Amino acid sequence: MKTVVSVPDDVFAKVERLAHRARRSRSEVYSAVLREYVARHEPDEVTETIDPFVAAAARCVLERTEW
Repeated sequence: MKTVVSVPDDVFAKVERLAHRARRSRSEVYSAVLREYVARHEPDEVTETIDPFVAAAARCVLERTEW
């Protein structure tokens, strides 16, 4: 889906720098930002976002634990 939005010049410049450093397109950066924003503001999305983080953290702890 393509859409047109207005972005303040300072935000645009920051996204440009971030995209360049991350070797990603502006579209990829804006999409990632919007995904994160929606995840933070939709209760069901919050759980879906946290679950992989919790699983990864648990895996990391278990890998460092001597059995």
